[in-house]
Amino acid sequence: MSHPTRTGNRTVVGVDVGGTFTDLVALDQDSGQVQLAKVPSTLDNQAFGVLGALEAAECDLAALDLIVHGTTTTTNAVLERKLARTGLITTHGFRDVLELGRRTRPQPYGMKGTFTPLIPRDLRLEIPERMDSNGAVVTPLDEQSVHDAGQALLKMGCESIVVHFLHAYANPEHERRAADILRSFWPNAHITTGHSLLSESREFERGVTAAANAAVQPLLDRYITRLVAELSDKGYNGDVLVMNGNGGMVSSAHVAQEAAKTVMSGPASGVMAAAYTGRMAGHDNLITYDMGGTSTDVALIREAQPSVSNEIEVEYAMPIHVPMVDVRTVGAGGGSIARVTPAGLLEVGPESAGATPGPICYGLGGQEPTISDANLLMGRLDPSRLNAVKGGVSLDDVTGVFAEKLGQPLGLSATDAAEAVIRIANTKMAGAIRMVSISLGADPRDFALFAFGGAGPLHACALARELSIPRVLIPVRPGITNAVGCVVADLRHDFVRTINTPLDALDASHLHAVFQEQIRDGEALIANESINIDEIRHLYSVDMQFIGQTHLLRVPLETPNIGLNQLQTLFERAYFDRFHVELDNIRANVVNVNCSVIGARPPLDLSSLIDPSGRRATLEDARIGERDVYFENGWRRTPIYQREHIPQAFSLAGPAIIQQMDTTVLIEPGDLATGDSGGNIIVEIGGAA
Repeated sequence: MSHPTRTGNRTVVGVDVGGTFTDLVALDQDSGQVQLAKVPSTLDNQAFGVLGALEAAECDLAALDLIVHGTTTTTNAVLERKLARTGLITTHGFRDVLELGRRTRPQPYGMKGTFTPLIPRDLRLEIPERMDSNGAVVTPLDEQSVHDAGQALLKMGCESIVVHFLHAYANPEHERRAADILRSFWPNAHITTGHSLLSESREFERGVTAAANAAVQPLLDRYITRLVAELSDKGYNGDVLVMNGNGGMVSSAHVAQEAAKTVMSGPASGVMAAAYTGRMAGHDNLITYDMGGTSTDVALIREAQPSVSNEIEVEYAMPIHVPMVDVRTVGAGGGSIARVTPAGLLEVGPESAGATPGPICYGLGGQEPTISDANLLMGRLDPSRLNAVKGGVSLDDVTGVFAEKLGQPLGLSATDAAEAVIRIANTKMAGAIRMVSISLGADPRDFALFAFGGAGPLHACALARELSIPRVLIPVRPGITNAVGCVVADLRHDFVRTINTPLDALDASHLHAVFQEQIRDGEALIANESINIDEIRHLYSVDMQFIGQTHLLRVPLETPNIGLNQLQTLFERAYFDRFHVELDNIRANVVNVNCSVIGARPPLDLSSLIDPSGRRATLEDARIGERDVYFENGWRRTPIYQREHIPQAFSLAGPAIIQQMDTTVLIEPGDLATGDSGGNIIVEIGGAA
């Protein structure tokens, strides 16, 4: 569907806050001028890191049209339980739903484990009211009890409040009325109703999602308000858009209303950049591999569309069921610490040295061996750059730590210990890639590995070989790809409606009407945004199951006006593709109706992220030296190239190292790297053999 193009948004900034670094890219779409920055994150107040990145890139705030921001504020708050004091008002008898959950255990094979609910029990209050599963009133809402419970929670210091009633997805009237009562005296706008955020039937998942939203809402509101004010004081007059976990964006003026949707916004922006880059490069099927300083995130992209799920559990007993890009995370980043356990085993991560003190090679006081230090000892990172670090560490310093803390307990040399660290880290990352591919019925050999993050291109070829992935796609600016994702991301609104009806009892016209309502709501929201868009696209799906099953299977649809017989066929095909099992005699059930409304923004030329005037005429002209690098079969003399100087079209057989401002690319022996028209590097695994 076409949409009138709006004016403005010519100079766009994307800024992403990671666990170690804050990355920024500013792109002037008229002149093609690009400004880049990578500065340490300021996790106590992420706004300082954002402002520092703008200053480092020498951005004229008054000349900027749009800033798009990916933040870890809500993700960190949930994972670290640094939350606003939040109260819950719920149906009589159901205050413990958030704590009982699904009766699983933190450690499946042990009897120990702890779980801290988002809202403590003394702040979860019950009131008389009840709906049945069809939405009929069983017990009328006691309005005085709502008022009294709200007043009690205020006196207990609650800053935010949740209204979560049984079966509100079927009839939300009681939740709406309770919210109206609370608004008459609650001192702020931090009131969350479960049905408005997630209209699905499962009380635990809906309640946790609403509780997460309420608990991070004040934190996100304060952070965004402070950031917008700081930007305004420095001359910025445009809007600030915030990335959502579904890969879309929302205005800073509205983002706190549904704060839970910003969980995982940082990883989502990188996946969106990968989908965009892959589509422009002709690689629609990708496994994204983002290795940063703290962790590694992987995701699956099919036919240029990232996998988006509303079934994601952020951690144990923490299902935040708003649509999010399906990203799996493991604790293996450049700063992941290696240690020898009391049992004599080498372990890598999940603890990280972070940005401060960071790896030993940062020179900021770090004394624990990390993955980055291991890459340095193996010659994969430039040891001459150690001369520029603040602490003045040397290669001998790093070698000494590896020899003492890893080599001696394991009976290895420092170099062999470093290689062992890299092997274990690669094994962990390969396992995460299997989780988003093989475990979901996808063959990695049918995909390309999209490698990004500050450390991703160092490990990508080894991982691709391990998983039989035939090629690796390395974008123009791997180390700031999440910031690039902010620049290229589209506007997106996702809608979920529970109908929970057996397929043979479903009225097709009702299904079609739900889709049409979702389309209207999404297009109205996009129309309210002052952002350039080229067209509006729609994605349709349903969540289905065989009756008697618990878990759902998402079935993509080409059209919202689908017939029921065709829907049955699509579900059976999707079920067989996933499980290779046919269940012909069991009735199918349609649980959720899903629609994504996407406002596609104008395309950008990402090849300009490397200044074309800096490219040399030949590959040899881009060569800046050589050094010994340790590979599987020992040390190899390896040429070093500067990526900003490499011709756009080139062919290079490994071994080779390509350095650039934001990352280092390792081409292993036997692999063949070439450049494409978009400025990307394509590595054919075994292509030089």
